[in-house]
Amino acid sequence: MDIREIIKKCDHTLLKQTAAWEDIKVVLDDAVKYGAASACIPPSYVREAKDYVGDKLAVCTVIGFPNGYNTTETKVFETENAVGNGADEIDMVINVGRLKAGDRKYVSDEIKAVKAACGDKILKVIIETCLLTEEEKILACDVVTEAGADYIKTSTGFSTGGATFEDVALLKKHVGKNVRVKAAGGISSVEDAEKFIDLGADRLGTSRIINIVKGEKK
Repeated sequence: MDIREIIKKCDHTLLKQTAAWEDIKVVLDDAVKYGAASACIPPSYVREAKDYVGDKLAVCTVIGFPNGYNTTETKVFETENAVGNGADEIDMVINVGRLKAGDRKYVSDEIKAVKAACGDKILKVIIETCLLTEEEKILACDVVTEAGADYIKTSTGFSTGGATFEDVALLKKHVGKNVRVKAAGGISSVEDAEKFIDLGADRLGTSRIINIVKGEKK
């Protein structure tokens, strides 16, 4: 697969706690230059980022990140604030404990509330696969589909593990036909990125693929 086609599916990501505006600008510049799907950045930089890139790039941010146990009302406020500041895409973390307890109504209602706050913006739902059993992952697929999200996403990259080939194949098999799959967390090579896409991932959350390409060009 052509590297440009891979990058078109990448959310070029910087979510480190230490990220400063100068670091964010580098990510935005690189995402524009190499044609990434979006740049995924902390919420506090969304307004500056959108002012900086305008219509040249989709700006993505995170909600309930990274633990997901905020109240629904907090996540809705975060989403409204992010969209008001110019976010084009929202990646929210589910309440993992509620899912593991089998409370599908709570998780579904929360996703629906955040989706409503998104309006016409893209919503990706992070289920943190590394904390779930296979049965819970399949339940998450059902709930995310039922709630009308645009994507199901494997990981925050801030827990005990990231995307795996097995998880992406499982999510692709069980999620509804109108929900796409995003693999994120630990994608460290072009070869791995290509395999995730072959397994059914439509988006990749990664900080490394563009940096690899930059290094090769140097």
